[in-house]
Amino acid sequence: MTMSVEQLWSLPETALVGAYAEARRRYAEKKFERDTQRARLEWMRAKLFVNSQGNVTERKMAVDVSEELARKGQEVREMTRDLDMLKIEVDVIDTPAPRRARGATGPRGRSRRQARRAGGGVR
Repeated sequence: MTMSVEQLWSLPETALVGAYAEARRRYAEKKFERDTQRARLEWMRAKLFVNSQGNVTERKMAVDVSEELARKGQEVREMTRDLDMLKIEVDVIDTPAPRRARGATGPRGRSRRQARRAGGGVR
């Protein structure tokens, strides 16, 4: 994301919705890619386990020490970190949109339901 939170607050509603939709699309694509890689990694582990010789402990050890699986696992962890950072971007873009639609003045505006629960607000 190249925009600051202040810039997001000043964006017109249509541009903000467009930025949110784009960020959600990128998030969905990255999540699909990460989950696909994770499934491939699990498949490789299972295949190596089945094709290994020895008892269960020896097979598990062979899977655990495999350099290729370790490299793939690191790639999946890096993809997960990137995905988490993208989720933060989506959440940051999402913050101004609903509050502006409700007419709240800032990031700490309360809904009517929250105000009622607190003992004040509209009845």
